[in-house]
Amino acid sequence: MVERWSDDCLTIAWAWNVGNHLGRAILRKDMKHAILLGAVALAGMGLINPPDRKDKVVHTDAEWRRLLTPEQYRVLRQAGTEQAFTGKYWNNHEAGKYLCAACGLALFDSKTKFESGTGWPSFWQPIAASRVETKGDQSLGMTRNEVVCARCGGHLGHVFDDGPKPTGLRYCMNSVSLKFVPAKPVPASH
Repeated sequence: MVERWSDDCLTIAWAWNVGNHLGRAILRKDMKHAILLGAVALAGMGLINPPDRKDKVVHTDAEWRRLLTPEQYRVLRQAGTEQAFTGKYWNNHEAGKYLCAACGLALFDSKTKFESGTGWPSFWQPIAASRVETKGDQSLGMTRNEVVCARCGGHLGHVFDDGPKPTGLRYCMNSVSLKFVPAKPVPASH
């Protein structure tokens, strides 16, 4: 109880301080600082999210069934695996980002994709370590490290230690768990 009260007091003191500085910046007509302080205040209150923040996405089982295709549901929510060499992205060589098909969190960049010969899209690292989580998987009579989306908990695939440098890791993902977004073309300079 005391700890919670202490946290509330700190939050109020922080908000008062930011508000005080914001008011002074506005009175001085220092709009650059006013905008910056306003953004800090909004982020602190949880009204805007910094780019790497990953708020959890939670749905009921019925909602997931409605939002996902039957195959996406089987893989993402029931930890299934698509058949090798059948997925949409195992042989994709376009530049872009791979997002979680369930919640849209950017997970992998095509710059880290490599040919593993396994029939599944493979990457040597995620965009940020905070975007994925791993947990032990004892299914199919073997020990593996399951990879799930850090935002929605959707099953993505597994990570193995037989990948290329610099990480030595192979994030072996199911295409159906991913959504590819092509990179925007760079306009030619005239």
